[in-house]
Amino acid sequence: MSKSILALMPVFIFMVCMLVVSIYVRRASAKKSSGGFVKEYFIGGRSLGGFVLAMTTVATYSSVSSFVGGPGQAWNIGFGWVYMSVVQVTALLLVLGILGKKMALAARKIDAVTIIDVIRHRYQSDALANISAIIIVVFFAATMVAQFVGGAKLFEAVTGYSYLVGLIVFGLVVIIYTTVGGFRGVAITDAICAIAMLIGMGILLIGILKAGGGYEAIMTHLATEKPQTLEPLSGGNMPISLYISQWMLVGIFTIGLPQSTVRCLSYKDTRSLHRAIILGTVVVGAMNIGMCTIGVLSGGILKGDLASYGNSVDNIIPLAIAQSLGPLLAGICIIGPIAASISTISSLLLSATSSIVKDVYMHEQEKRGKVVSEKVTTSFSQICTLVLGLLIFFISINPPDVIWKINMFAFGGLESAFFWIFLLGMFWKKANKAGAVGAILGGTLSYCVTMFFGLKIADIHQILIGITVSLICMVIGSVVGKKNKEEVLSVYFITKK
Repeated sequence: MSKSILALMPVFIFMVCMLVVSIYVRRASAKKSSGGFVKEYFIGGRSLGGFVLAMTTVATYSSVSSFVGGPGQAWNIGFGWVYMSVVQVTALLLVLGILGKKMALAARKIDAVTIIDVIRHRYQSDALANISAIIIVVFFAATMVAQFVGGAKLFEAVTGYSYLVGLIVFGLVVIIYTTVGGFRGVAITDAICAIAMLIGMGILLIGILKAGGGYEAIMTHLATEKPQTLEPLSGGNMPISLYISQWMLVGIFTIGLPQSTVRCLSYKDTRSLHRAIILGTVVVGAMNIGMCTIGVLSGGILKGDLASYGNSVDNIIPLAIAQSLGPLLAGICIIGPIAASISTISSLLLSATSSIVKDVYMHEQEKRGKVVSEKVTTSFSQICTLVLGLLIFFISINPPDVIWKINMFAFGGLESAFFWIFLLGMFWKKANKAGAVGAILGGTLSYCVTMFFGLKIADIHQILIGITVSLICMVIGSVVGKKNKEEVLSVYFITKK
């Protein structure tokens, strides 16, 4: 494809706007904040309203995989992939509805700034906190690489400029605005990104319907040439085991994702939480089901088998945009998936930084009786964000393939590690240090080992093994381990005096 300045300009303008907004928000929040740099930088001073909370959670959850890899799979498999994606409607409801209020109340009682602060206090274990920080950084890094790669590939396919140019244009900007803006800046730019995603999705839908001759013509073509795509099991390409696997990964076990759970610490009041649950559920459903449906409909303009498009489902949506829209509209349209990419990167980058700076460095300094000044904290946090972001950027220069698989691998790893620690920590008094350490190590190791060797039970994704081993370890450890202190439990439960 030839280079198109018309396709490049909307993306460039959008990225500049994100940078300007982030700088403005950082300066404005610095003047108003009374909780100090750490609370402001990592959780936005616990002041997010319902709309911003909903949109930042949606934007973080709906990564570039939701706009590129997932819809590409839908093109290849058919409506079965759409039916699977319906479970994503539950994501915000599960995280904010189950953990939102209880975790927020506990975090305020102990003045927690990060998820690991809550884990450390609930289980009274520095070792568990440090293991959690390492796991978060490793799996977040894998997810961020997938976002960089997806955004740059999309940029290359639509604008005609090289993969590296795309990586530089949006990769470096998102690193800079995350470094400068902190949590509040990320939350507000995430909200803008979520709106951009919806607009981009609408433009692409109209473009594909027009290019394909209308909905009826596209469906007639699919019924004639690819009838299996209209079946729930897609002629065997969408077996029940795959439904179950994806429902677990992107539905039930999303409570175990730290990048979503940290939002429970940041909202202003109960009203904001309730508004976020309602609005976020509607938006995340429309976005994920909508994009998968668009992926199926793109079969009306991208005809042939996967081999015709480089044997990669990641190529489908970029090509659909390029073939169904003119350069200017294509440039506006790719803002949506690029926004999905940068919103996920910014949130994960900030969470990874908080794990390193707040949960490891500052805690170790405080244990030694040293007071870390706000100036040092500010500089170290921003330097760490910048360095970590650049490291991921350079890894992404030689990109891996199959974005959605990388994303799902990271999802599964985080869920195996944290699902029971979060859920049982908030709702089971007997959950203790021994159980939590066993759960995080047993769940993560069993998941990674079975992924490496390709071991499965009933052809269901390895998340089943990871989650099951994690639960067994949690229960055994909690039964035989040392009991929790009453003063600790009183933060999370109503206890007997």
